Amino acid sequence: MKEFLLIGIGAGDPDYLTLQAIKAINRVDVFFVLDKRAETAALTRFRRQICEEFATDRPWRFVTLQDPVRDQSQGKYTSVVEAWHHARAILLEQAIENELEQGQCGALLLWGDPALYDSAMRLMEIIQTRGNLALNYRVIPGITSVQALVAGHRIPLNRIGESVHITTGRQLAQGFPEDLDAVLVMLDGELSYRKVMEEDMEIFWGAYLGTRDEILIAGPVNSVTPRIEQARQAAREEKGWIMDTYLLRRPRRSR
Repeated sequence: MKEFLLIGIGAGDPDYLTLQAIKAINRVDVFFVLDKRAETAALTRFRRQICEEFATDRPWRFVTLQDPVRDQSQGKYTSVVEAWHHARAILLEQAIENELEQGQCGALLLWGDPALYDSAMRLMEIIQTRGNLALNYRVIPGITSVQALVAGHRIPLNRIGESVHITTGRQLAQGFPEDLDAVLVMLDGELSYRKVMEEDMEIFWGAYLGTRDEILIAGPVNSVTPRIEQARQAAREEKGWIMDTYLLRRPRRSR
């Protein structure tokens, strides 16, 4: 039986690694990396740096896989993503079969937490359903960009009695939920809040959270949007990629 770990490594600061994650890292023989593109090479370097600093108990090696391209022009969004996940699962299954010996432990080091907007557990489920590989896997939680965002802004994620609603830019673009006063938005490549923002809303925005390049901007949404747009464009031009998250909220209504 081969063992596999999905290890959450936090939002970008090595200090976000939990003791559980460090212990898990030191059980790994082979770290697999699904590398998306040259622009995100910094994320791969960060994973390697973590291993060089914390994986000290045994020899280990990296296996880098070229992530399949997700063609968003073909079909509906859900079917496109499902096809992409299936292709990734097959690629990872073949790599585990070829690169990991029986009795050894492999792992994916996952940005943030494996349970929040990450496909790794779905890949494992596809591999197990296919039934070609005897694999036992475990999940190690990590600190998310959600936690890093509110810590950086020194605000609670929810106000008194308020629900926590986490969504994507794609969903927010369809409208701000009428029964909520606050939403936490991830995976928004278009700053979709501009389509739903109201005059009295405020925003707490952050990019590259937890890293030395962290950017934090907060204030009335109408006032700070130009600053966010400028900072976002400049950062994308410099790095070729951006990872940002924000909390958008109305004034608290009396209940």
